[in-house]
Amino acid sequence: MEDNHLPLPAPAADVVVVMVPFIAHGHLNQLFHLSRLISTYNIPVHFINTATHSRQLRSRHHDSVHPSVIFHEFKTPLFNSPKPDPSKWFPTHLQPAFESTLHLRTPVADLVRSLSKTARRVVVVHDFLMSYVVQDVKDMSNVETYIFNPLSACDSFWRTWERLGRPFEVDQELLNRLPSENGTFSKEFLDFVCIQYQHVGFHVGEIFDSSRAIEGEYIGYFEREDMKEDKKIWAIGPFSQTGKKTVTVSENRHSILRWLDLQPPNSVIYVSFGTTTSFSDEQIKELALGLERSEQRFIWVARSADIGDVFEDEAKIADLPNGFEARVKERGLVVRGWAPQLEILGHVATGGFMSHCGWNSSIESISMGVPMATWPMHSDQPRNAGLIVHDLRIGLVVNDWEHRDKLVLSAVVEDVVRRLIGSEEGAEMRKRAAKLAENVRRSVAKGGESHKETESFISYISRN
Repeated sequence: MEDNHLPLPAPAADVVVVMVPFIAHGHLNQLFHLSRLISTYNIPVHFINTATHSRQLRSRHHDSVHPSVIFHEFKTPLFNSPKPDPSKWFPTHLQPAFESTLHLRTPVADLVRSLSKTARRVVVVHDFLMSYVVQDVKDMSNVETYIFNPLSACDSFWRTWERLGRPFEVDQELLNRLPSENGTFSKEFLDFVCIQYQHVGFHVGEIFDSSRAIEGEYIGYFEREDMKEDKKIWAIGPFSQTGKKTVTVSENRHSILRWLDLQPPNSVIYVSFGTTTSFSDEQIKELALGLERSEQRFIWVARSADIGDVFEDEAKIADLPNGFEARVKERGLVVRGWAPQLEILGHVATGGFMSHCGWNSSIESISMGVPMATWPMHSDQPRNAGLIVHDLRIGLVVNDWEHRDKLVLSAVVEDVVRRLIGSEEGAEMRKRAAKLAENVRRSVAKGGESHKETESFISYISRN
């Protein structure tokens, strides 16, 4: 394992943070934003990843990084990267890439050990899925570890509650409508998770990219003595930018944003299913026809799932129906490359988001006050969809998890898009979403709950 960016001998630092994200983009993205947040407190942050996935992150974030964030790019052994398989809900094609991260154990330990020689305290914040990689730091006297939960507090709670043997009763209505876990993960990935569980328990606390304004009930559950197991809990999200929806006409902006500048407020549905989703040709056709027949404006990020090495080949989607793009060109934009999602969601013209409900996408949509059309695919997504539709009441169902194996017909897509963008029902959801987003903005502003928890975390890791 080779470090392409070995740190130069650094002056003695009081506290340094080592960020160890998982390689899936949604996970990378969250800890990238957390790194920037921590660095604003003038605490050096060392961001560790594989060379390929660090490059991926940089290519997708063209905005500036705080100078206190230092990137370390480690090489991992070559692996075969199969093509995405639309017949499988979980992205099993990424498993070789996931397992390649296990080779980061030695270089991560070496870097942390080196930093520990000059810092009073080294704080290792790691994705739960990198617990194996950071296992050696528990033997270093001035190093502390903190687990970052990449999933919603809602989904994390239910998994922990089950794992601990249901230590207390919960609202029966909540339990009754809980989506099943069947099919959310592949067997190979669950084996990978089991490897991680063998190396947890020595962490000081857990961090959530969430806010009490969004998931107060579930965060409260985590703070119960029979749940937190003597660990500290911080809900300091959303890590990504929050702000009021805007429009700024400028020729120096991304072409997608320039297109949005020309559309009426709340008139566009943004359609994107993240970086791990693949559809069959038949499903792509139904989605395209549904968008066309809805007669609503849309942006569709029509790209296939990331492969293990995102630079090995461009992620492309199967052919769209004959003549589709020509027929919708006056009101639809098909995007085959990377799209600036946060800026799209933050644009005043965007009135809805059809999504797989990954937590990264969900928290960005919530922060920007955009209601969602939910179409979960795997992992925490079914429960995130439930949170959005039932708890927060800012979403409509495109595809229910219990019927995930059925083809979603164009008529369903057409109906949901029309309801979300062109009906009073959708307008009411936008009002609720806007109110929730305002509460989130207050939460992260100075004096708000998330801001106080951020200050609490910074104060704790900086303590004498």
